Amino acid sequence: MTATLTRADVGAAASVKRRRRVPSWIAVVPLLVFVAVAFGVPAVAMLNGAFTVKNQTTGATSYSTANLTESLKGAYLTALIGSVKLSALAGALGTLLGLPLAQVVVTSRFRALREAVLTASGVLANFGGVPLAFAFVATLGNAGVLTTHLGLKDKGWDLYSFWGLVLVYLYFLIPLMVLTITPALEGLRTQWREAAQNNGATGVQYWRHVALPVLAPSLLGGFVLLFGSAFAAYATAAAMVGSSIPLITLQIADAISGNVLVGQENVALAMSLDMVLVAGLVMAVYLPLQRRSARWLDA
Repeated sequence: MTATLTRADVGAAASVKRRRRVPSWIAVVPLLVFVAVAFGVPAVAMLNGAFTVKNQTTGATSYSTANLTESLKGAYLTALIGSVKLSALAGALGTLLGLPLAQVVVTSRFRALREAVLTASGVLANFGGVPLAFAFVATLGNAGVLTTHLGLKDKGWDLYSFWGLVLVYLYFLIPLMVLTITPALEGLRTQWREAAQNNGATGVQYWRHVALPVLAPSLLGGFVLLFGSAFAAYATAAAMVGSSIPLITLQIADAISGNVLVGQENVALAMSLDMVLVAGLVMAVYLPLQRRSARWLDA
């Protein structure tokens, strides 16, 4: 009996030892596989297509930078610049308007108000596409409820314009900024404000010399997130303005569907690569500043 128990104990110990030898990174293999399939395969396909040129006469394909060159000319370049302008302006306004709203939420004594605003922001930040476009058309369109009752059309208001599209984008960008900047505002130490007040600083001076410098990387990060959301938006703009406002996402859709020229699918992939490069440049500015901010907020 004793020998049997001893063998069982040895076997159990050996089994535990084998389990301990299993590398911990195996647990993330499913995630890595998902990322490779969901992001890696499309990225490789985009790169391959962006540099592939097809001869429409012979059908032969070859690698060239002709698609990239074409994507930075004429209407394609105009659309890229238009998307950058729209995204930068909407992102900047969303950042400026979302910061004070988030500060009110953080400093509010009413927990119900805080929870209501954050819950509503989580819903509104994901409300976009055709339903959002329809809501604004029904409200502020040429025959919208507010447009008719307030006589906005006679005052020059036009929802189907650049500024009208900026207004629509702010509907989901401001709540997204509230969700993004709230954790950073909660990281500001009360001791910093008290120290500033003890040294005779006013509220404006505290925000100018203490809070905003610390929050600057987080604000920039929020702006980058808002910029990316506006830059990649398609359905809302397509449903509202169609092709009346040049945007890169609309140009990509037209090129893929053949509404511009037949055989421009690879030019669409080249424009997608242009979008990735623009996003990469913005992120390259944000990441170093984010690490600097983390040293203060996590201290």
